[in-house]
Amino acid sequence: MRSAAVTPEGDQIRWVELPGQEPPRVYVHGLGATSPAYFTEVAVHPLLAGHRSLLIDLLGHGISDRPTAFDYTLASHADALANALTTAGVSGAEVIAHSMGGSVAIVLAARHPRLVSRLVLIDANLDPIPRRPGSPGSSGIAAYSEEEFVTGGGWEEVRDRVGPHWWSTMRLAGREALHRSAFHLTRGSDPTMRELLLELKIPRTFLLPESDGPLPGSDALTEAGVSVVPIPDCGHNIMLDNPEVFAQATAAALTSTAPPTGGVA
Repeated sequence: MRSAAVTPEGDQIRWVELPGQEPPRVYVHGLGATSPAYFTEVAVHPLLAGHRSLLIDLLGHGISDRPTAFDYTLASHADALANALTTAGVSGAEVIAHSMGGSVAIVLAARHPRLVSRLVLIDANLDPIPRRPGSPGSSGIAAYSEEEFVTGGGWEEVRDRVGPHWWSTMRLAGREALHRSAFHLTRGSDPTMRELLLELKIPRTFLLPESDGPLPGSDALTEAGVSVVPIPDCGHNIMLDNPEVFAQATAAALTSTAPPTGGVA
């Protein structure tokens, strides 16, 4: 385990690091998750092993600190992650990021371009999300006020809704961190994550479950050079549900030498 102070108050982001060759690979989890639990199997898959790999937990999640004064916006998550990567001596990383982590990774690449050389997004959030009371995930969590979620029973209601698998890692997140992260994910970034992704000039791949049907806006993404790849036999947690095909698709994305249609700066 490694760590780095990422805020003026000294709050620490922590990660599990696997040694290997450059360029480094950075794995970033989704809301209420943790990278070692979600990515270890695929990070050591024969098609992906051998690179220096950082299985990193965003602030407020997993083994990282859970400060209550941090605002947990996508930009703040991205800047904290940038501080951790800079401390770790990382630049030009291949970033593999799931769900909310994909949103953070897009913002990271836009705000700190020297840190990111490629993006592999796993069913990432590209647009603002309507808040829906009673729904699982960010839309349901963000439907509570912070007080309702933290002390008014919302946390327990979400626990009972999401099921034991997700809760096994969600329970590690700070309550304020979980609510604020969900709230700001539903708001999205400005410009939106989709708009930022369209403008990036690095190789970008978007993996999604084949059963979800066509990705909204996929034609514009493809035209901008984003490779959109449906993965069979999986749900939202592609790397857990179908690790073999995930590893194949990710390895292909990371070894492709063809520049995106939009061009590489």
